[in-house]
Amino acid sequence: MAPLSDTTAPITDISQLDLSQTYSYADYLSWKFSEYMELIRGRVHRKMSALTTFHQIVSSNFNGVIWNYLKGKPGRVSPAPFDVRLLRSTGNGDAQVQTVVQPDLCIICDLSKVDKRGCLGAPDWIIEIVSPSTATHDTKTKFDLYAENGVGEYWIVYPGEQAISVFVLEGDEYQPKGDYYEPGLVPCHTLPELQLQWADVFEGKLAPTLARA
Repeated sequence: MAPLSDTTAPITDISQLDLSQTYSYADYLSWKFSEYMELIRGRVHRKMSALTTFHQIVSSNFNGVIWNYLKGKPGRVSPAPFDVRLLRSTGNGDAQVQTVVQPDLCIICDLSKVDKRGCLGAPDWIIEIVSPSTATHDTKTKFDLYAENGVGEYWIVYPGEQAISVFVLEGDEYQPKGDYYEPGLVPCHTLPELQLQWADVFEGKLAPTLARA
């Protein structure tokens, strides 16, 4: 692992890092980047390029529906930017944690995992909204990472296709539970009483036009 960043010379750009090295959450905290970064098993990854308007609409729609459902109940929904420290294969100290991700949305039922810096441990449910620059990252790298760390439910959302793929962790692997691409209920394993409709996510004043852009 690379040594902790020198606090007398702040790291302000990814070009200052040796990307062949691995880093820890302690290093991550010392960086002063203007763009969002993630650590995947110690390796530095840019979060993504600028979000499209439709991506933001879809994220906001999810957040609103889930937030309204959880109001007055245990649990919370947190949209990005929100640091999630995954630590199944490491200790929980800042210098030990090597994976810090910023899911588009994460739902945490055990609020003891939430601290002033984000979430320490696996959320119960993660939603990632795919863009062209993140397709492989979301459907392969994070798919494996979230299963490895015990995230119970993972939704991959395709804004252009207006589709949602639902996966639930069974044992150590995700099992597909359905693909949803037209009006109707999208069942949620984590919150079974949540009546989330496909139209709640993809329909609205601007959504149909922007999805085709």
